[in-house]
Amino acid sequence: MATDPAHGFLTEPPLTDHVRASFQVDVDTQGFVMNLSHLWAHDPAAHDTLFALLADMVRIGGLSFRQRGILVSAAAATAGDSYCALAWGNRLAGEAGDDVAGAVLTGDDASLDATDAALAAWARTVARDANATTPADLEPLRAAGFDDRQIFAITVFVALRRAFSMVNAALGAQPDAQLRSASPVPVGDAVSFGRPTAGAPSATSVDASTPDAP
Repeated sequence: MATDPAHGFLTEPPLTDHVRASFQVDVDTQGFVMNLSHLWAHDPAAHDTLFALLADMVRIGGLSFRQRGILVSAAAATAGDSYCALAWGNRLAGEAGDDVAGAVLTGDDASLDATDAALAAWARTVARDANATTPADLEPLRAAGFDDRQIFAITVFVALRRAFSMVNAALGAQPDAQLRSASPVPVGDAVSFGRPTAGAPSATSVDASTPDAP
């Protein structure tokens, strides 16, 4: 089956019931089938397992939606991942404001409180060089009230999000055009790294989501 270059380097997987259901979730929540979903359609169960574990880490870590946005945006920008930086930068902008989201993506935490700044700093440290961490790097998280089990969960969350973005980037998925067009200026300006945005909008229905669909 032909492959849309925006979907990555792999051929299109069969549109099974499981794949169709996962694409429909994208349409229902995003308004379009995400390019990265075509990669994960090769094994939808792997995607489901990964995100179930991420949900567990969110629960254990006691993370709010805003805090998830800070962690993912900070880690994605540090790692040069344009896809997650746009997706979560937009979400963070909706939750915390355009300027805050743009600042987190550029590494400026001046507008964050101590808790959010500690999360952003830890996410960047983990994404930049996990072997370079020291016990002192955990102290801002502890000072913000996170216990060791929560710190473990937060770290697993960042690491799993990093793994997710590595799969997407390595296999060539391009950020959806809709993500770029929806970005507020501070977010769009901040995301000048990583794979380029797809040239055409992603399909807005499951049946139109494969290159050879009628």
